[in-house]
Amino acid sequence: MVRAPYSVRIAAGLIVTALEETQKLPTLVVTLPMTALSEALQFGMRLQQGVAGLAIKGDLALELMFDRPSEEPSWARFDEDDDPELSLVPAEQPGADALDDQPEPPGGEPAAAAATQVSDPEPESEPADDDAPAARAAGGRFALYSSAPDAVVQATTNGAASEASDGPVPEIVEYIEYNRLTLAQLRAKLRSVDADDLATLLEYERATKGRAPFVTMIENRITAQQKRHSTT
Repeated sequence: MVRAPYSVRIAAGLIVTALEETQKLPTLVVTLPMTALSEALQFGMRLQQGVAGLAIKGDLALELMFDRPSEEPSWARFDEDDDPELSLVPAEQPGADALDDQPEPPGGEPAAAAATQVSDPEPESEPADDDAPAARAAGGRFALYSSAPDAVVQATTNGAASEASDGPVPEIVEYIEYNRLTLAQLRAKLRSVDADDLATLLEYERATKGRAPFVTMIENRITAQQKRHSTT
């Protein structure tokens, strides 16, 4: 078989190559945008890495040339470092409402009986005047968390229950059996009582028994609910 001239073979090869590339055009048209986007993203990432590498090298060179100390980052400073007056302000102590919401110790023992310091028991305190709640609150806050033993409080509760039965008893008093509750039981009950019923319980306690720990606990609960409503 006689071979065709070299130029003819080259021309035939070009024609076959053109036909093959023409068959690939539909696939190339579909993949070209994605390929171009991928190449652009890769180029952008390589450019950012190159710029970051240059910046690092520049920082090292400047540090070696000028021997500058490393700056303290902003997250490593506290407000007290910027303003010396803030360091003199004492830390806020948790309020009575926060202590009121603390869970009781395990084992069913009242939190008031577990206090290390015990104040003088007040089995029968006279009803205080309505115009002096501040004086009662000042003495009752300490008695709330360092009150008398449960036996004294229970005896006071049972003794005052008979006195309270003479007059009209509010509905909330009968509903939660207020006259039978100890100080620890009252703390658990007050979490589900609204503000109006708390005010009713406070008036009832002042008018009947006037026990400072009970009055203080109810007042603290009312204050805590008022703070929550004001923040919301």
